[in-house]
Amino acid sequence: MRTGAETAKRASNSASASLGKIRISSLPISSLPLLVLLHWDIGNDGELHCACAELNQPADGRVIMSKRKARDAHLPIGECITQVQQILRERFCERLLPDRPEGVEAQYKHLLELLRRTAIHGESNSVLIVGPRGAGKTMLLQCVLRDLQKEEKVQKNLLQVHLSGLLQTDDRTALKEITRQLHLENVVGDKVFGSFAENLAFLLEALKKGNRSSSCPVLFVLDEFDLFAHHKNQTLLYNLFDVSQSAQAPIAVVGVTCRLDVLELLEKRVKSRFSHRQIHLLSSLNFTQYLERVWTQLSLPDSFPDKKFAQEWNAGVKTLCEDKSVEEVLQRHFNSSKDFRSLHMLLMLCLSHVSVTKPTIKPADLLEASRMCFADATANMLHGLSILELCLVIAIKHLNDVYEGEPFNLQMVHNEFKKFLHRKSNSMYNFEQPVVMKAFEHLQQLELIRPVDGSSAKVQREYQLMRLTLDHSQIMDALQKYPQCPTDVKQWAMSAFG
Repeated sequence: MRTGAETAKRASNSASASLGKIRISSLPISSLPLLVLLHWDIGNDGELHCACAELNQPADGRVIMSKRKARDAHLPIGECITQVQQILRERFCERLLPDRPEGVEAQYKHLLELLRRTAIHGESNSVLIVGPRGAGKTMLLQCVLRDLQKEEKVQKNLLQVHLSGLLQTDDRTALKEITRQLHLENVVGDKVFGSFAENLAFLLEALKKGNRSSSCPVLFVLDEFDLFAHHKNQTLLYNLFDVSQSAQAPIAVVGVTCRLDVLELLEKRVKSRFSHRQIHLLSSLNFTQYLERVWTQLSLPDSFPDKKFAQEWNAGVKTLCEDKSVEEVLQRHFNSSKDFRSLHMLLMLCLSHVSVTKPTIKPADLLEASRMCFADATANMLHGLSILELCLVIAIKHLNDVYEGEPFNLQMVHNEFKKFLHRKSNSMYNFEQPVVMKAFEHLQQLELIRPVDGSSAKVQREYQLMRLTLDHSQIMDALQKYPQCPTDVKQWAMSAFG
C-alpha cells in the first residue's frame, strides 16, 4: 500500500515529465469544493517552476479562477529582451511625452496659464519660447497642449495652426497652410483679396460661432520663428501680432526659436505689436543630475511584466552608472553637449548591443557607442577614396606645408604628384591628365576641397584656386586606417616636404 507522500511524488513526476497542465475533465467538479491547477514552465534561470491557481466553485456550479497565484510565472528571455527594446526605443525616440516636464516647472505653469486664458476666456496673447536646440522647447509646448486638451471647454473651442519656417518659406504658402488647417478651403473658394491682412481677417471672421457674438480662439504655433522674420516685409508676423493686440479675434501666437537675438530681427512696426513675453529654456543641469538622467532613461518601469528580470536589469544599470570608465565617457559627452538628443543617441547605440546572449549593457558597449558618436565623418570619407584621390590629398597636404596654407590649383597639385612619381622606379601611379582632373573634381564634390571665395568663374579649371577643408591630423589618421594602403604612399605622406 502506497503512502500519501509516494502518491504525491508520483503525480509530481508525471506532471513534470509532460510539462503540461493536469487534466481535470475526468474529475467530477460538482463533488470538489476546490481544485488546484498546476502549470509547469522553465524560467530564465533554467529551473523548473510551478505556477498554481485556485478554482473556486460557488453555489451555482460555475468555476472561477482567483487572482492569487502561488508564484509569478517568468517570461522567456527573448520576450523580455523584445519588450525592453520596445520600451526604451520609444523613450529614446521621444515618442512618449513625460507626465510632467522635468526642470522647467515654472515655464510649464506660465505657458499653461497663458494658453488657458486664450482658450477659455478669449484673451489674445503672444509669447516666444527661446532656448538652444534639444533644450525641450517643443516637448514643453506639447505637454502644455496635451494637458490643456483634457479640459472640456478647451476641446470644444480651441483651434490649432502649426507652421514651420522650414516649410512655409513665404507668406503666400503660409496663408494656404492656415486655410488648410482651419478647413476653410470651401469658404475661401475663388475669392480674390486685396491684401494679406484682408485675407487673414476673412479667415478669422469665418470662424465666428453661430450666434456671431464671438469667435473660436485660434492658437498659432510658429516653429523656427526666426525664419519667418526673413519673409518680405514680415507681413505674416505683422498681421498676427496686430490681430492679437487689437482684440479683433481671440488668438495666441507662440513662437519657438533657438536664436537669443530674435527680437533684433523684427521690424519696428512688428516689434511694437509683440507682447515681449519670452520663456527661456537654458539648461542648468550639473553632472550629477546628468548621471541620474542616464539611470532613469535606462531603467525599466515597475509595470514591466517580469519583475525578476526588471530588478536584474535595473541593478545592472546602476552598476553601469557607477563604473569609472563609464563616468569618464559620460563626462566627455556632458562637456561636449547637454543636449538630451545626443544622450538618447548614445543610449540607443548601447541598446543595439543587447540581445538574448548578452541581456545587459556592459561598459564596453558604452565605450564603443561613444567612439561612434564622436567619429569624424569627414575623415571617414577618406577611407572610400581611390589611391589616386588619396595621393592628390597628400600632395595638397605638402603644398600647404610648403606655402603655409596658401590656396592651390590643380596644376600645382599635379606637379607635386609628378615629383613623387619621378622618385619611383615603377609606373603603377601614372595617370593621364583627364583622369587626374576627374579625381580632383570628385574631391571638390565631396567638399574635401572648396573654391576660394571670389575666384573668377572664367578661369580655367586647372588654375582655379582651392583650399583644403581637412587638417593634417585627419589625413594622417585616415592613412593609418586606410585598407591596404601602399607603403610608399604612407612614407610620402609622413615625409616632411615630400
